[in-house]
Amino acid sequence: MPLIESGLPDPLSSIHIMGICGTAMGSLAGLLVDAGFQVTGSDTAAYPPMGDFLRGLGIEVMEGYQASNLDHAPDLVVVGNVIRAVYEEAEALVAGDLPYCSFPHLLGELVLNDARSIVVAGTHGKTTITAITTHLARAAGLNPGWLVGGVVQGLDRSAHKGSGDLFVIEGDEYDTAFFDKQPKFLHYHANTAILTSVEFDHADIYRDLDHVKESFQKLVDSMGDGLLIARWDEPNVRAVAADAGCEVWTYGPSMEWTGEIVSVDTDKGTMVFRVCRKGEPILQAETCLVGEHNLWNQVAAVAALVREGADPAALEAGFATFQGIKRRQEIRGNPGEVTVVDDFAHHPTAVAVTLEALRLRFGQRRLWAVFEPRSATSRRNIFQSDYADAFAPADRVIIAATADASSIPEEERMDFGALAADLRARGTEAVAMERVDEIAATLGANAMEGDVIALLSNGEFGGIHEKVLHHLEERFEDSEG
Repeated sequence: MPLIESGLPDPLSSIHIMGICGTAMGSLAGLLVDAGFQVTGSDTAAYPPMGDFLRGLGIEVMEGYQASNLDHAPDLVVVGNVIRAVYEEAEALVAGDLPYCSFPHLLGELVLNDARSIVVAGTHGKTTITAITTHLARAAGLNPGWLVGGVVQGLDRSAHKGSGDLFVIEGDEYDTAFFDKQPKFLHYHANTAILTSVEFDHADIYRDLDHVKESFQKLVDSMGDGLLIARWDEPNVRAVAADAGCEVWTYGPSMEWTGEIVSVDTDKGTMVFRVCRKGEPILQAETCLVGEHNLWNQVAAVAALVREGADPAALEAGFATFQGIKRRQEIRGNPGEVTVVDDFAHHPTAVAVTLEALRLRFGQRRLWAVFEPRSATSRRNIFQSDYADAFAPADRVIIAATADASSIPEEERMDFGALAADLRARGTEAVAMERVDEIAATLGANAMEGDVIALLSNGEFGGIHEKVLHHLEERFEDSEG
């Protein structure tokens, strides 16, 4: 059977997901299990937290992309955007008679065609805004459905259909599948879209910033009579949204929707902030999401839900019960009063704002930044100098030259040694290391009581989190003995 371009197979009871451990795909798997489907999947590795999440759902994850993964003949195969046409499983799929489609196509047919969707798009902040919008919508009694590209504390699923007509979804600019090169957000039929930022990223699929802007321009052009909530102090956002035919609400400093940080409690790790519209206060709340970037993430979420008729008082109460998101300033442990933080930051802008937020959250405690350049963009030298600027809030930096860069031409690769040297020239203690075990041992031996260690990567980073915690626990247990 050829690629499905409309509708879904009937009957449909078993679904196989290729690339199931991606954040969005794993979330989709949870939604499908909730809806009663039998789900299997394949991927290269099922690392935490998504691997743990899938195993908790009872989903079999087949390691690798072999043709034999399809031997159980599911009713439908959903192909993730990490899958290349040359993979053995993909070749077998295209050559065989099993029906297949993309993740956005399935989601649209099952859920979005009958929903009012809030689509969160932009280079940065998508997961955070989607998570907090979902939590607040539930607190306000809107009974939303949701799909979050991450694991949210306090939610037993990263995706859920919901009983209301509202659906909150993370709108990725990455392409849809090897047979559909459109960005995924174009399939989501946004009624309300939040646009946080537009920067160059995903160097494996985008040529340059103008190419990225073209995709976001298509999102804006697709809005029809919907609402665009746009971060208007961001010049690239203004550029793609300046001629929007839909209604536009602006947010950011001095815009229609504004916010301010009232105070930060460095002991509790919380922030009190205020949201205003046209100068009039909407709410004041305490949140576990600390930092200037998180101020604006939360302003955008409030604006979207006010549009949906949410009571600001209910939203204010909702912030108090939000517990955060795994891999977003997530504290993994505190052995010997050394705080180990896990964060997904990998783009230089995300690295910078995350470290600034950690500096605000933890005050003057010594801050280590341990960075694994793993994405297609961060392993390239496109942002060589930008990364040097991004680590300014840190006291000590370790660049982990651990991810395989063999697929990138040598002249395009990031020079990790040069990056460390640049940081040292700026007065920051910095080294580049090639082995995760060596990095973990170095941190275990040199971190002092009161230090904060930020482990930054968009992958599993060789299991460094548990290794660092193990070294610290052993060291401080020995010192106490």
